Amino acid sequence: MKTTLSPIVAGTMNWGVWDKNLSVAEMANLILVCLENKITTFDHADIYGGYTTEATFGEGFKQSKIDRSKIQLISKCGIQLITDNRKNRIKHYDYSKEHIIWSAENSLKNLKTDYLDVFLLHRPSPLMQTDEIAEAIEKLKKDGKILDFGLSNFTPSQTDLIQQKTKVSYNQIQFSATHFEPMLDGSLDHMQLHNIRPMAWNPLGTIFREDTEQTRRLKKLLARLVEKYHFGSDIILLAWLMQHPSKIIPVAGTVNVARIQQLQKASELTLDKEDWFEIWTESMGNEVP
Repeated sequence: MKTTLSPIVAGTMNWGVWDKNLSVAEMANLILVCLENKITTFDHADIYGGYTTEATFGEGFKQSKIDRSKIQLISKCGIQLITDNRKNRIKHYDYSKEHIIWSAENSLKNLKTDYLDVFLLHRPSPLMQTDEIAEAIEKLKKDGKILDFGLSNFTPSQTDLIQQKTKVSYNQIQFSATHFEPMLDGSLDHMQLHNIRPMAWNPLGTIFREDTEQTRRLKKLLARLVEKYHFGSDIILLAWLMQHPSKIIPVAGTVNVARIQQLQKASELTLDKEDWFEIWTESMGNEVP
């Protein structure tokens, strides 16, 4: 790995027209807020906002006048959506050498930068040609356009397929207290074994979005843990995730300034072992195997 990411990454998927529809000035301000709170890494994908969010962020970054060396930028490629600005007839994936290189260069243009700290393949495709992928990534690295390479939502076997041709440094997966399968299906074990750093999207899971038996059990427990640790529920959930020995980096999608100001506290909190296991237990609805 050539680059160091902040312990918590700011996810930008909701910054643009898909959700919050922040203006250039609002994005510039939010970038500054993140930096003030030790969140220096920003996670993008070309598809966010229907291929529009990167460009708005890039204008915001330019407006913020922040030195490029003070932040790290991640982006992803490969998903081809049906949108007005792409001539796709059906949603599909494209990992041809030409598309990977074009997509990286397009993200650089949109983000107003000369290089990406990390470049990820967004989702696996049955038609992936590992030689083509490796050639594209090695060229981008050689040209200084990307520093590090990784994957997103890839299984261990799919990761091995890519890694036989080019080094994989990251894999961004879905992981949270309500979606804990990666610590049981070998995904996180595989990453530790191969020195691949996991990032977790949707790190808070469904706890604050869904009303189910699982989320009700967890909320009841979290109310008690909030009293014990004097941290908010979201901080406790992030700390639970970060306590895993694979050194997971959460990708936090909030644009709420008050919450951003609190996020870094998750790095300072170590849960008692039994509390850690109780969160897992309440998520499962039964004791550990």
